[in-house]
Amino acid sequence: MKKKIFVLLFSLLFGLVGVVAQEASEGSVVSPRRQMIRTYEAFMNSGQYKQGVEQGVKAVQSYYKDNLYQEAFDLLRIMDQAIENTSSVPSEKAALHYQTCRERMLMYMKLHRGESALAQLNRMSSYAAASSDEAQKRDLLYNKTVYYYSFGQTEQGNASFKEMASQLMAKKEYDKVDAVYKALIASGRRSNSAGLVAQSYQSYMAWKDSVNALKTADEIGALKKRIAQQEATISEQDGTLTIRHMIIVALCILAVALAAVLIVGGVVLMRYILLTRRQKNAIHVANENNALKAKFIGNISAQLDPVLNKLKGNTEEVKALCDFSKHIQTMAELESNDEPLDMEGTMLPQYCEALMDEIKERVKKDVTLTVNAPKMVVSINRPYVSHIIYHLLCNAAEYTPEGGHITLDFKKRGAHTHQFIVSDTGVGIPEEKHEDIFKPFVEVHDLTKGDGLGLPICRLMAIRMDGELTIDPTYTKGARFILELHA
Repeated sequence: MKKKIFVLLFSLLFGLVGVVAQEASEGSVVSPRRQMIRTYEAFMNSGQYKQGVEQGVKAVQSYYKDNLYQEAFDLLRIMDQAIENTSSVPSEKAALHYQTCRERMLMYMKLHRGESALAQLNRMSSYAAASSDEAQKRDLLYNKTVYYYSFGQTEQGNASFKEMASQLMAKKEYDKVDAVYKALIASGRRSNSAGLVAQSYQSYMAWKDSVNALKTADEIGALKKRIAQQEATISEQDGTLTIRHMIIVALCILAVALAAVLIVGGVVLMRYILLTRRQKNAIHVANENNALKAKFIGNISAQLDPVLNKLKGNTEEVKALCDFSKHIQTMAELESNDEPLDMEGTMLPQYCEALMDEIKERVKKDVTLTVNAPKMVVSINRPYVSHIIYHLLCNAAEYTPEGGHITLDFKKRGAHTHQFIVSDTGVGIPEEKHEDIFKPFVEVHDLTKGDGLGLPICRLMAIRMDGELTIDPTYTKGARFILELHA
């Protein structure tokens, strides 16, 4: 009796130790797996579905490596439900479902359940087509090849592998084809499928021979291409050298032509310099002659004055001759005198109003006199400007009918340019006479009615001030004269 009790206690103790050992062993495996599941759940909850499914697949693989197939299938079912509940687009959902189907197919193959594995393979085909993922399509061909070889369907396996290999070969991805062959051989060894190992190894060796020939052909083709490129480069360099030679010849010809042009240009320049010197001498002589002429005319005018003053009476003819003599003398002085003029600051409104006041007694009945001058100071030569504006205003008063309008304007045209403008509503001046009125002695005048030297003298004064006196051709209501000066 004691012996039986001892045996029973020993058996219970041994069983308890075994359970504890098993639980310890189970705990060491479950802990990393639980970590994978927690990571899977965290990714799925945060919307990182691709990373979540990858972690879930790792947990599934951990299950069926330990022959816990029921737990693996349960987890895959939970993953499919989670994928359906995501907000991903249909193509992304199909790509995720493809991974769960692949794990089911691999488990069914390990369990030697061919029909169930084929059903999952067909679902994988649908998901791969819906996802439009080229990597998954190649993975599908690989799994089809493994399935067909594993279940003795050599012909279908060869067809699938050939299709997969041709795709990789077309892209010259020989290393990937090599890796597929090795993966097939390793898969056959893991599943103890002698047929898969033998078939894969035989095909692998045949492919090795063919790919070596292809690699050699590719290397020869690459070498030929490189030679062709080098020949093209040499030909291009020869063409470049030819072009350079032609450019050098053209530059030499151009240099000779330029030298000839320089020689001809030098000759022309010398002739131009000689001609310019002659012209300068001629201009100098002409200026001297003009100065002598102006002096001579001034002397004649000065000598005539005493004689004219001695003439009896103050007749209109004598007065006209005296004025004519003074005008000639003024023109002579303007043409011969080149001394700088004195400039003085002038307040415009008062200055212009004073000039306009001087002609009030000359204007006809109901003629309106207007002055438009801003409140500013301008630097001018007052004697010359006053003479010009007074003469223009007198002419305007003479030719403006009753009820007309005479205006004196001042315009600022730039930082150093300004204008005095005299406008009237008189009879105007014909366009064909716009230039002649500034030229002396163009017409023979009755001196008692004016000698025609007033405007020429005004223009000479404007030129002496580095200015210009012109008539506005666009003004059609009478006459408008513009005295433009530069400060």
